[in-house]
Amino acid sequence: MAKKKIDTGNDTPVEKDGVKKAKPAAKKPVAASKAAKKPAVPVEKEKKPASKRQAETEPILKSVEVYSRFTDFDIALFKSGKHYKLYEKLGSHVIQFKDIIGTYFAVWAPNAQYVAVVGNFNGWNRGSHALYVRWDGSGIWEGFIPHVGNGETYKYYIKSSTGEDLEKADPFALRWEVAPHTASIVADTYYEWKDGDWMANRFRHNALNLPYSVYEMHIGSWARNVESPDEFLTYSQLADKLVPYIKEMGFTHVEFMPIMEHPYYPSWGYQITGFFAASSRYGSPQELMYLVEKLHEAGIGVILDWVPSHFPGDAHGLFKFDGTHLYEHADPNKGFHPDWKSYIFNYGRNEVRAFLISNALFWLERYHVDGLRVDAVASMLYLDYSRNHGEWETNIYGGNENLEAISFLKEFNEAVYQHFPDTQTIAEESTAYTGVSRPVYTGGLGFGMKWMMGWMHDTIKYFSTDPLYRKYHHNQITFSLIYVFTENFMLPFSHDEVVYGKGSMLNKMPGDEWQKFANLRLLYSYMFTHPGTKLLFMGCEFGQGNEWSFQNSLDWHVLQYPNHQGIKEVIKALNHLYKDEPALYEKGFEGDGFEWVDGGNANDSILIYNRKGHDEANELVIVLNMTPIPHYNYRVGVHSRGKWVEIFNSDAKQFWGSGIENAGPVNTETVNWHGREHSINITIPPLSATVFKKVKVVPPKYELK
Repeated sequence: MAKKKIDTGNDTPVEKDGVKKAKPAAKKPVAASKAAKKPAVPVEKEKKPASKRQAETEPILKSVEVYSRFTDFDIALFKSGKHYKLYEKLGSHVIQFKDIIGTYFAVWAPNAQYVAVVGNFNGWNRGSHALYVRWDGSGIWEGFIPHVGNGETYKYYIKSSTGEDLEKADPFALRWEVAPHTASIVADTYYEWKDGDWMANRFRHNALNLPYSVYEMHIGSWARNVESPDEFLTYSQLADKLVPYIKEMGFTHVEFMPIMEHPYYPSWGYQITGFFAASSRYGSPQELMYLVEKLHEAGIGVILDWVPSHFPGDAHGLFKFDGTHLYEHADPNKGFHPDWKSYIFNYGRNEVRAFLISNALFWLERYHVDGLRVDAVASMLYLDYSRNHGEWETNIYGGNENLEAISFLKEFNEAVYQHFPDTQTIAEESTAYTGVSRPVYTGGLGFGMKWMMGWMHDTIKYFSTDPLYRKYHHNQITFSLIYVFTENFMLPFSHDEVVYGKGSMLNKMPGDEWQKFANLRLLYSYMFTHPGTKLLFMGCEFGQGNEWSFQNSLDWHVLQYPNHQGIKEVIKALNHLYKDEPALYEKGFEGDGFEWVDGGNANDSILIYNRKGHDEANELVIVLNMTPIPHYNYRVGVHSRGKWVEIFNSDAKQFWGSGIENAGPVNTETVNWHGREHSINITIPPLSATVFKKVKVVPPKYELK
């Protein structure tokens, strides 16, 4: 007879006695005396009052019942570092056991001598609800506590092997209290998703030969409650405003800076304590799922910043979790980050690798996330990263590479692409490390893409230079094309470029007001026509004058001015140009997708190049004028004869430009120029980017109203 299925609101409906319909090879969870044993050293004793049975038929259970969700195979995988779904086992899970609804708790604390669950339900009594340690040497403590359900706050009391008293939040908790409170909350991630069409066709949005334009944002400061500016918008409130905005702007993806639970808001989310919990500052897990679902319904992919590089030393967090260096490396030369005063994961420990990879897959599975941008990869790759002489030790071969971290990153990428082949992993990696975005089987790290940090620095440095002197720095703007196809590069203008006194993107630009805005329009046009995918931080898309402040909303009010509105309109036009022209994305990572027409005109600071797709008919000619001097009757060589039309002009009046343009089609002439048999005679506006395409039918320009 089939067991009665009871929906408890847990991750999936559970059956009586907590047994789910599992795969045939899986073993039924058992409650056997050999599976666990009571801790040898209780720390407190509680006088238990006589309990009353809730019903005559209800069995009497102990305060903590022996129970396990782990099979022998689970334990073997965990010990070997190959259990990639630990979130289904460790943590807190509401189940039914012997007809009683309660919560199963499991925590890894191999060096503890006693572990108990404390919370509001027992008055935070350390002696009343002790867990059982497993007999198999896994270091896992577990047990079933009746009548504890969703919404209950709790921590683990841990008596360390040295006698130290610790109270730790649950590393696998799905929800935490709102900071500055630090307790975990029994919760679930059950949600009835309605994005099946997106998930079934995600590969059509997420491939490397398709447009990939990312809007990076910090949830807490994108916009605030108008009536109460100090209050955050919830995930669901954000959906109502953010989804139509990103759709209007034409971005293909949104990237959220870390939304995992973090105690210190000014860390922007990069100092994580609750790796499996969406920050409660903005609502419940289900509200975040609703936001993701609405983005998917609008055809927008979701990328999360993921931080496997370090974690803070807060007393309730992972640091010295069971009184020993459990998650972090014990050697401070490997386990302490000097820049961020945080702690580095021990990538050589199997259980830690399983924890991190499980965490990555958790967000992809439970939250339907479409990609992970991995933070601070460079700090993971090198043992001497940000360290002085004598503060680091070489690897076994005498080099500075962190072999354990490199091995972990390869395993992480293999696991992600094995389980979710239609997603992407993106490395924020700032060095010349070889093969970051190349497959593991060829010796690479296995990422889908890598941030092109060198391009970003060179580009900002060049555009910050007065146009009068740019001819002396021409190599800064052309150098990227020497190495652009060595990796699958993403071109980032991220949050890091508009904080800590660096100023906004607008205020990096030289000149008077008109030149600043013209330079910024030109900069963005250069980014969108350069090989590689794109990323732009919030506020940059409308030329915010102030640098980003995590404490305040963006300066949306500036959109009442035509110059800022012009920046917004040019980003909309560029996103549509990018998505509509295959030459800009089909061969974005291939050398034959780009060709110089004239990259050597340093004296005039003019760049001319072709972008190509699979069809020759889609070829584009891009002309960049890096000075405020217009050029008339300027000849440009083209491959084929016909009518060429200016399909984009960053100097259009629509964008608050001067309005100098090439009206109507430009016919080729049989004049050999730039090594080509045919050429066109064009007008080049000041501080502008113009894009030309040979067409039979003249299309409208990319000037959106």
